[in-house]
Amino acid sequence: MSAPAKLDAADITNRLKTLAHWTLVNGKLHREYKFADFVRAFGFMAQAALIAEKLNHHPEWFNVWNKVVVDLATHDAGGITELDFELATAMESLAQRAP
Repeated sequence: MSAPAKLDAADITNRLKTLAHWTLVNGKLHREYKFADFVRAFGFMAQAALIAEKLNHHPEWFNVWNKVVVDLATHDAGGITELDFELATAMESLAQRAP
């Protein structure tokens, strides 16, 4: 199986317009989520982990209490790919459903 294709800067900029709160930081899609408490933050991470595993595309992320920081890039492609946007979109959907 070959690595997904790295997106060019213009494509990334255009796609970011559809993902509120996501930015480009150090060559990765970046987002910081804040939840009501640790249980909700961890629940979000557990649900996102199931999606990431299904996609075989795993995030770089960090959690402290109610905060989850996410960075997405496709290491095999050397940058951001469609997979990163697919996972970011799924995470947004999960976060919107969090109480």
